[in-house]
Amino acid sequence: MSEPVPGAQDSTLQRDTGLLWHPYGPLDAGAHFSVTGAEGPYVNLVDAAGTRHRLLDGMSSWWSVVHGYRNPVMDAALTQQIGRFSHVMFGGLTHDPAVELAERLVEVTPAGLDHVFLADSGSVSVEVALKLAIQYQRARGRERGTFLALEGAYHGDTTGAMSVCDPVGGMHADFASLLAENIFLAQPPLPEAPAAEVQAWVREAENLVDTSAGKLAGVIVEPLFQGAGGMRPYHPAALQALRRLADDIDAVLIADEIATGFGRTGSAFASQVAGITPDVMCLGKALTGGYVSMAALLCSGPIAEVITRSSYRALMHGPTFMANPLACAAANASLGLLFGDETSGWQPAIERISPALEAGLAPARELPVVTGARVTGGIGVIELNRPVDIGLTTRVAAEHGTWLRPFRRHIYTMPPYISTAEMVDRMTQAMVAAAEAHSQESAS
Repeated sequence: MSEPVPGAQDSTLQRDTGLLWHPYGPLDAGAHFSVTGAEGPYVNLVDAAGTRHRLLDGMSSWWSVVHGYRNPVMDAALTQQIGRFSHVMFGGLTHDPAVELAERLVEVTPAGLDHVFLADSGSVSVEVALKLAIQYQRARGRERGTFLALEGAYHGDTTGAMSVCDPVGGMHADFASLLAENIFLAQPPLPEAPAAEVQAWVREAENLVDTSAGKLAGVIVEPLFQGAGGMRPYHPAALQALRRLADDIDAVLIADEIATGFGRTGSAFASQVAGITPDVMCLGKALTGGYVSMAALLCSGPIAEVITRSSYRALMHGPTFMANPLACAAANASLGLLFGDETSGWQPAIERISPALEAGLAPARELPVVTGARVTGGIGVIELNRPVDIGLTTRVAAEHGTWLRPFRRHIYTMPPYISTAEMVDRMTQAMVAAAEAHSQESAS
């Protein structure tokens, strides 16, 4: 899968280093590869020596490109919309792609989420959700501005979103002086935890909510699977308890399904596994198939009605690119692929990918450096007993035909939904090989 180019050096990589910041990376770090093209589940890359690589994208470009690159349905939808108009302000105007998208989202999400706000990105949808919860409480005559979140949480990098991310183990501890103080509950028990452990956690949650009820505007969670905070699944009873506790104190329950939605954890939306409907749901990533940045917030009728009847009347947010027609067209096409065909939608994809992940990651459990290898729907994770060497993992994975981007102690994959079982097998071989390389490095 590699093709050397004699005497060549990649100028894009050279020009990038020292010019562009990359996510959570120093200016002088640069990038591992430059991208020259992509199609289906593959990305075409060039390294610093000029060697070309065609690698399976084991990350779905940070969990978003679920339909693959240059998908003909997605391409056609955007091309058609460009032929009409690419952008128009949403203040005082509307358009068919936005209305169609809102109708589709209400149809496919849990019953009761009847109103839609279209935002720029996942982090922005979380910002809007937090503002909505505070508006709701003020409309009810309460000055509540604090949120209950989970340790290990990750909800985004904007200011409000950072305030509900893990305050110690997360990536935002340096910004404490900038952030509102919120309340954090211990990470919920794992799905296989004994009943006594689950009950103890629920009691802890009850006590915390009881002592904080007078100031809690809302509760925000990643339903059943914490993503960038640790790639960690948890017991459905914890989510059920949070739904009940939010009801008890009339707090807004916000489900951040930006990473977990659209089938990734094994159901259309993770909230459904616990049999609950949140008051607010945030969606993103796979929403547009990774073609354009966009997110959506869905809200229940009762919450929306309180705000509408208040002095606010409006939800106080309005991005320039709200309901961008190109993004709406991409989202409509993506939803059509995800839910429109029982043979090629998210469900058959997960039914194919999940067992392949289970079989492929099993050998990793025998490695001394591995503390666990787990699968949740279409997510496969190897957890090491020490921080991952990103450079080592990237190199070994590329040698095995796969692009991976590990973090902290996790080597993980979220394969595109178009991946075959054989492709997933190659991804897991790359992951296990990377873990083996860490074991050999530890031994030496």
